[in-house]
Amino acid sequence: MHVLIIEDNPDIIANLFGFLEPLGYALDVARSGTAGLALAIRNHYDVIVLDLSLPGMDGIEVCRLLRNDHHNPVPILMLTARDTEHDKVTGFGAGADDYLVKPYSLLELDARLKALVRRMRNEQVQHVRTFGEVRIDMRTGTATRAGNTLALTPTGYKILLTLLRCAPLMVSREVLEREVWGDNPPESDALRTHIHALRQALDKPFGYSMLITRAGIGYHLASDNET
Repeated sequence: MHVLIIEDNPDIIANLFGFLEPLGYALDVARSGTAGLALAIRNHYDVIVLDLSLPGMDGIEVCRLLRNDHHNPVPILMLTARDTEHDKVTGFGAGADDYLVKPYSLLELDARLKALVRRMRNEQVQHVRTFGEVRIDMRTGTATRAGNTLALTPTGYKILLTLLRCAPLMVSREVLEREVWGDNPPESDALRTHIHALRQALDKPFGYSMLITRAGIGYHLASDNET
């Protein structure tokens, strides 16, 4: 699970890294609201841990900009030292999905993060993912475009499913490698080879390309012809 922590307290950051990394979380950190917003826009995260009080831009504004200006649906768990109804209502109104008051249990934080990701992926009740002409049935492991079955390798399937979950947002090379190979990506340029094979299956027989490459940024799916 890839998590962005937006927090300016070095002790809290150290505690989060010390507890979450051994559990298998991949963590990025930003120490201001401005830096956190930039990372959240540029990268794909499974969930964001967002402090309410931040230098430069507070957590409410970060959350509001992500939701309203950038239409980013990433789950957001907000942290605050203020346990008031007004703060909670304001946080939820800005688009936060959950709320924890400091000091909090790290075990509870872990449980809430996992619950938010499960809810976002909706894998407990939803087994079909669609975007544009693409459809994946996770129960059968089959993928189609415009009703035509796609002949995908297991790696191509993982890449397409990751892109589909994030569509139409950009997914970086690093995120794709982590989804396919975990923390041990191959040293060779294997991802490029798999992307080429996926593009042959997904796009070549059809009228326009859905798999879009942005050099130096990453990959994303487009629902119509994009130049």
